[in-house]
Formats: sequence, structure tokens, C-alpha cells
Amino acid sequence: MSGYVRRPTVEVRVGSTAIGGQNPVRVQSMASVSTMDTVGAVAQGARIIDAGAELLRFTAQGVREAENLAEIRLKLRESGYDVPLVADIHFNPRAAFAAAKNVEKVRINPGNFVDPGRTFKKIDFTDDEYAAELRRLEEALVPFLEVCRENDTAIRLGVNHGSLSDRIMSRYGDTPAGMVESAMEFLRVCKRHDFNRVVISIKASNVVVMVTTVLLLVEAMDREDMHFPLHLGVTEAGDGEDARIKSALGIGSLLALGIGDTIRVSLSEDPECEIPVARAILRHIDRIAAAPSVIDAAPDYISSLCRSERRRSVAVGAVGGANKPVVVAREAVSGSCSPDVVLSDTELPYTFLSADEVLGNSALEIPAGHVLVLTTDHPAPSAHLAAALHRLDAMGVDSPVILAMDYPDAPAEEVPVRAAIDLGSLLLRGYADGVMLSAASLSEADAVRVAFSLLQSARLRFTRTEYISCPGCGRTLFDLQATLARVKQATASLVGLKIGVMGCIVNGPGEMADADYGYVGAGVGKVSLYKGKQCIERNIPAEQAVDRLVKLIKDSGDWK
Repeated sequence: MSGYVRRPTVEVRVGSTAIGGQNPVRVQSMASVSTMDTVGAVAQGARIIDAGAELLRFTAQGVREAENLAEIRLKLRESGYDVPLVADIHFNPRAAFAAAKNVEKVRINPGNFVDPGRTFKKIDFTDDEYAAELRRLEEALVPFLEVCRENDTAIRLGVNHGSLSDRIMSRYGDTPAGMVESAMEFLRVCKRHDFNRVVISIKASNVVVMVTTVLLLVEAMDREDMHFPLHLGVTEAGDGEDARIKSALGIGSLLALGIGDTIRVSLSEDPECEIPVARAILRHIDRIAAAPSVIDAAPDYISSLCRSERRRSVAVGAVGGANKPVVVAREAVSGSCSPDVVLSDTELPYTFLSADEVLGNSALEIPAGHVLVLTTDHPAPSAHLAAALHRLDAMGVDSPVILAMDYPDAPAEEVPVRAAIDLGSLLLRGYADGVMLSAASLSEADAVRVAFSLLQSARLRFTRTEYISCPGCGRTLFDLQATLARVKQATASLVGLKIGVMGCIVNGPGEMADADYGYVGAGVGKVSLYKGKQCIERNIPAEQAVDRLVKLIKDSGDWK
């Protein structure tokens, strides 16, 4: 039998709030205003908390910002808000020491707390030299742990795919394994010095990398008897529907496995817009957690969640086999977003099957040469469909399978979130030859659009431009939302490109290792343009940057 089981973790107290243990999954967000703008920070913080945030983060580039967090916290308390504050630190340990005295939690980045900022240069360490680097790390970290211990301050170790140190990348590569080791180095120091008020996050803008890395981290911690709570999030998810689908797919796939103790949905929108999305994810996880167990013949979820190969199937027409996953609709759709297969028009032979039929009928006969459209109305759809698919495999059925989900009662804004959670882990596991969505609250065209976005978020098929865009914070050097809108307007007709829009250099060049082109804030009113990791143009006036980005894409031969 398979049912929802929460991963056991220790409880970490952050001010008046507890994370992990038996506590509910906590929702948090991050302010986007300058931390030196006390009035603006308090006003925005109040809006975020009113929206439902249980923790509130501010960036602190330096000691001055870290010290002003005390004033922000005081003003919020005077206004009746006692939500714990978190300081976000990059590159500046002195700011972390200062912040530990002024807020309930400090986020430090193992990629730049001790090691210098990465330059993407290969460094050849001997084993002795590498061991010396780890001793240096411990010598720098322990005094910070003691300051946190003295001030009753919790820590978040926040590893980002975009900001691994040159030391880690030189030995492990820019890989999930390197991200995990970056976290484990710091966790081992915390454990040796009996500092247990630690929460870990390990994030990427690529959902496949993010999910894979979290699963590897859980396995690594289990091997070393560590049970720290996990903060989940997909970095630089962008804005709009695609960002919500990407976030729900990554965060929800893990939560459905019982992994995760606090979440943040990172949108390039006003931060209070993140909270309803996070709450929608958790509501659906609550449905899954309360669902009856599934008779589960499927292999272990964790070991198979991000397998590299698709389920084997024979091709029926353009469906299955080596073909990319398709989007299927019952009826023809007008407009630019057309499904690959329309059931009312197709000559492909197909058969509808429910997961219950597959699991409950050992003598079930599957028509040869048919595409199977597999459905479920179970409240834990992913587990139910996975069990049915594994049963089909055990029966030797190699027909292509379309996963079909219907949401008769879901509000329109929640359908993409629910579909991403229900089908996301199956897409990551390579279980689908296609998807078909329907909902009473969505038109057929809207359902088709969501289905294409699901396939793209799972990195199975690119049919539009993907925007890797940060949510903005006090470090952001331009109007992020307006800039993203201009970049999208100028490039939205392109297919298959990934374009990064980053407010500053903290994660910019690193996260854009997964992007084809990047637009990064380099200074007030200045932008640098990247092709992959390479900076092509530096310090362009912001008013010229979008046109220069378009020219760069065209000059590189990628304007198609």
C-alpha cells in the first residue's frame, strides 16, 4: 500500500514560529524594496504578511542594511506584526554577523560565505589542499554559529545552482552532486559543533535539477543521520502562468512525497502575489495527504522520480516510441496554440482506460496498436496513475500512454497548479507519451496551453521561449517587472530559447548557465548582456539594453 508520509525532521524554532517536526509546511516570501527604505520595507512587509506569509525575508548586502533590519522589525512589531524576519546574505560575512543580532534567522549561501565569488575558472586542488580549504571553511563558520547561538538565531543554508563556488565546481562540476556537497560541507560543521537550528534549501531554475538535487540531499543527509528541515523553491521561475506551473511542478512533486517543511514561490511579480500560489499548492497537497492509500506496485518514488529514460512504448503514428510527448484535446482548438492530436478528428486508434480498471482487472485485455488514454479520479492522482502504469509494464503492455486529468470543480487559477502537482512527477519519471487536460473552468484552448507549459516545465518539449527571471529584492538594479515585460514583448515569438532576466549578479551568470541569453543588472541604470556564461556587452544603458539583446540574438543566428 502507498500513502502520504511526511519525511521526519527535527523542529527548528525561528522566533515565534517553528519549522519542521510536526508543524505544518510554512509559507514565506521576500521583500523586493531596498532594505534601507524603512517605510517602504514596513509597508511591503505588512502586505506580504497580510497575504499569509509566515516568515519574511529581506536582503542585506552590507552591515548597514543588516543593522537597519532592527528598525524594520521594531516598526513591524509596533504595527502588530510579529512574523519572524530573515536576513538574506551573499558575499559579506560581516553582514551575516550583524544580522544575527537583529533578526530571527539568517540565510547564508555556502557558495559565497567563505569562498570568493565564482569566476567559472577551473582550480586544481590536491586532496591536502582541498582538506585545508575545508578547515578554512570551518574556522570561518564556527564564530558565526556561536553568534547565532548567543542570540537565539536560526540559520538557513541556501545553496543555489547559480552560485556554486569555483572550488566546488572544480571538483564536482556544476552538478546536483556539487550542490549537495556544498550543503553537506556546512552541515557537517554545524553537526560537529552541536548547532542544530538549521534549515536547508537547495534550489535551481531548472525544475529537473531542483527536484533531483533535493532528492540527492535527502539521501545524503539520511546516510549521515541528519534530519534538518527543508525549504523548497524553484528560483527565477519568472511570472504569469508558466512560473506558477514551474513552481508547482517542482515544489509540489516533492511535497507529495512528504519532502519539504517550508516553501517560497519565487515570482517576478509583487511579492504578495506569491502567497496565494503557495497556499494553492498546499491545499492540493492536503487533499493528497488525506487520500486513501493506493495499491502500489510502482517502484520507490524517490529512487525513480527523475530517471533519465522514458517508459518504453511502441510508436503509434506520431505518438509514443521516440516521439516527443504530445498534447491531446477532445475537440479542435482555434488560435495559435493547437494540440498535436484532436480525438474527435484523429484516425489514430485509441482506448480510454481508468487506473481502477488496470489495477482491478488482472484479465484486462489491451487492444494492440492502440494509444491508451489513462484516467483517474483518485484524490492522489500521481500515485494512482503510477501504480497503473507499473501494472501495465508488468503485463508487458508497451502501448503509448496519454495521461488525462479532468478538474470539474477547480477554479481556473488553480487548475495549472493542481495539474503540475498531479502530472509533474509522472512527467519527470518519463511515464507519459502525452497529456490531456480538461476543466469546467477552462476553455479547451486554455487547457491545451497549460498542457504545453507542463511539458516545457518538465524539460520534455520546448514550444515557446522560456524566461528565467528572478523575483527581485533590495539588490535589484532596475524595474524588474517592467523590464521583463519589455523583454517578453520583444522575444515572445521565438521558440525554444531560454532567456534570463536577472536583477543583479548574485545568481545571474550562474543560473544563466541554463539560459541561452541573459540580461543582468550591472549597476544603477546599467545592464550587461550574456550569451550562455560569457558576458558579451557590459554596462549598457538600460534604455538600450532590450534592443541590444535582440541584436545579439539575431547576430548569433538564433532569431527563428
